[in-house]
Amino acid sequence: MRHRTLGRTGLRVSEVFFGAMGFYEGGAPDEHRAMIDAYERAGGNVIDTASAYGESESVLGELLAGRRDRFVLATKYSLSRDRSDVNAAGNHRKNLVHSLERSLRRLRTDYIDLYWVHLWDRRTPLEETMRALDDVVRAGKVLYVGISDAPAWVVSRANALAEWRGWTPFAGLQVPYSLLRRDAERELLPMAGALGVSVAAWGPLAGGVLSGKFSGGGRHAGQDTRVDPGTLTARDHAVAGAVVKVAAETGATPAQVAIAWTRARHPFVHPIVGAMDAAQLADNLGAVDVTLTEEALRTLEGAAAFEPGFPSDFLAECEADPQVFGEGYRSLAAS
Repeated sequence: MRHRTLGRTGLRVSEVFFGAMGFYEGGAPDEHRAMIDAYERAGGNVIDTASAYGESESVLGELLAGRRDRFVLATKYSLSRDRSDVNAAGNHRKNLVHSLERSLRRLRTDYIDLYWVHLWDRRTPLEETMRALDDVVRAGKVLYVGISDAPAWVVSRANALAEWRGWTPFAGLQVPYSLLRRDAERELLPMAGALGVSVAAWGPLAGGVLSGKFSGGGRHAGQDTRVDPGTLTARDHAVAGAVVKVAAETGATPAQVAIAWTRARHPFVHPIVGAMDAAQLADNLGAVDVTLTEEALRTLEGAAAFEPGFPSDFLAECEADPQVFGEGYRSLAAS
């Protein structure tokens, strides 16, 4: 597995992140350890969890004992720690401080490599969040920061504030991204590319729909899914079928093809993969060795229509019209 730098930092992160959301206390500790071992052997170094993922942090804290520094450990705050306490949730300073201290204890570490804001909190000023994040970075408790599930304008404004005031900017953005959920291509991915922000893509298998589970394909098609088969639409089946078709043509599994697609167009996108066991994880990690041809990409993306919408489609039409920017604009843009 190859490595890239996280955003505009010097931190080296693997092409694929490992999601430990499914690690829970009382589960299968030997299997959890086997998954981390398999991920490390493959060259992976980013493990992603959150304060709201049950006992995942505590389980990871035990499993990483003695090798914690070899990993880029990422966790999140924002979601409620106590539903009866109005200040036990949100992106404000009080929740950040208490959530971070709890995560540090549970993870058995004195610092977090990558601390995510779990989602945008409309009720907390961005200035407060960015300043509070910068404070914990300066205190050495957090090394880098990112944000998950937020509009493009929020990320842009937050990083502008950080630049103007000398605070730590967001180096990463976490969003849902798969062949069945391409909304991020409208604003979020272009913004991330322009600002030099790395993207962690969650749900690359669309809850298991693209794993071949419902299409009869793949060696590991029986993997876990959070989707009720009865809710699948004709579009879902069409895309899943296209994934199985390309998988058969390339000799890969459907899961590998679906994960490889998330990386094919944008080199700064890092899919987050999880698994039920080490064998399934190894299969998913095999996506890094899958190269999709232009024909395969057309097959996958042609299975279901996706419209960027305004302003993307309107601006593309304007750029193609010589009456707007002149005859030489297209050659200039391509240079």
